[in-house]
Amino acid sequence: MPYEPPTHRVERSIRATTGAKIIAGVDEVGRGAWAGPVTVCAAITGLRRPPEGLTDSKLISPRRREELVVELEKWVTAHSLGHASPEEIDELGMTAALRLAASRALDALPVRPEAVILDGKHDYLGDPWQVRTVIKGDQSCVAVAAASVIAKVRRDAMMAELPGEYADFAFAANAGYPSPVHKAVLAERGPTPYHRLSWAYLDALPRWRHLKKVRITAAAAELESGGQLGFDF
Repeated sequence: MPYEPPTHRVERSIRATTGAKIIAGVDEVGRGAWAGPVTVCAAITGLRRPPEGLTDSKLISPRRREELVVELEKWVTAHSLGHASPEEIDELGMTAALRLAASRALDALPVRPEAVILDGKHDYLGDPWQVRTVIKGDQSCVAVAAASVIAKVRRDAMMAELPGEYADFAFAANAGYPSPVHKAVLAERGPTPYHRLSWAYLDALPRWRHLKKVRITAAAAELESGGQLGFDF
């Protein structure tokens, strides 16, 4: 299916309206996985012409992604990755985990961006960053598309390198997402140390349901500590 290549339209708009010149595109991968981290890439590209075929990583074949990421990592002005672990996702929830991973990626850049283009409609990053959200930014915006490809390829590689004792989960093929093989082995063996234990998939696994972690929100914790959920003599 044909698609329009990404442009620098958003970057140019931000430059014109805010004066910012150092602009990072940010995209994540792993949000919907059952295992592994959520990974965020921040990429600074300037206004140079990108490598041929750049677009949202989901629209590129695995083989072409592998080829393209080599070109991209040489082409971008700077890029960095940030991760939030399964334990952090369980403890914080996905929105806060995304913020943590994105902050780690942005803080690891060699230069601090003056503005950030975030894929999607929800600003999970917030202050102190100046954020522009763009729906389908990974298709329309060069910097976000570059971040999309780098994040996808590098997280997939991390999942493929997990210890051989978990090879039957086929993480190298499914990257921690709920494929049929992953689901079948999970039901038989139970979750690994790389699984997110606060997620609803455990509700459907009677043998392993007792392992599910329940995250207590800050508001609930405050009520408990104040005695409002218990006895107050």
